[in-house]
Order: sequence, then C-alpha cells, then structure tokens
Amino acid sequence: MSLLSEFKAFAVKGNMIDMAVGIIIGAAFGKIVSSLVGDVIMPPLGVLIGGVDFTDLAITLKAAEGDLPAVVLAYGKFIQSIIDFVIIAFAIFMGIKVINRLKREEEAAPAAPPAPTKDQELLTEIRDLLKAQQRDR
Repeated sequence: MSLLSEFKAFAVKGNMIDMAVGIIIGAAFGKIVSSLVGDVIMPPLGVLIGGVDFTDLAITLKAAEGDLPAVVLAYGKFIQSIIDFVIIAFAIFMGIKVINRLKREEEAAPAAPPAPTKDQELLTEIRDLLKAQQRDR
C-alpha cells in the first residue's frame, strides 16, 4: 500500500476530522476555562487574599544599561501560573465529578425489561400449552 493510499484511508476513517474537531473544541474550551478563572474565580479570591498579585514579584539579575533592558527573574509570574493551574485543574475536576455523578445516576436508573421477542412469545405459549395438557391428564 502506497503512502498516499494509506494517508487517504487514514483521513477517510475520520481520524483527522475527529482530531481537528477535538482541537477546535479544546481551544474554545480553553478560552472558557480562562474566562472562568480570570473573570469569575480570581476576583473573589483576590478579595479574600487581599488583592495579592504575584505577577509583579521579580528579582533583578542585571540592571538596565543604556538601551539594554534589565535581566529579570520573574518568579511571580511563575507562582501566578501555578495558582492559575491549580484553580483550573480543580474547576475541571469538579466539572468531571458532576458529569460522572450524572452518568452513575443514569446507569443506576432501572431500565424497563425488554419486550419479549416473537420466538420467546411462541416458546411461552408452547410451555403454557404443555402445562395445560399435563394438568388435564
């Protein structure tokens, strides 16, 4: 099988389309989660911790000289990224937990027994007739 025909078989199976859809939805979901963290969760959290913003924390390794900017170790941005990650991970965890609980409730709901097939109905009738014949003897 040639490389082109293998690629065609791969693309036609839907793998590439599924992957593209997943990437697009993932990017959109990333924006939603970023907005959730930045616009919904962080403002009240900032009020609770006194408006602390870690992004300004830094150590100057080399001062600015002329046109050259200062060399700065911006550890505050790293700390803020860790905090954002923990909040995002927790928010996703809670969302997954709710989804899993809903799935468990759906699975736990008793399903109605399936209707008997025509073969089963026929066998039931034969059984009932045989029982009736044995009683009549």
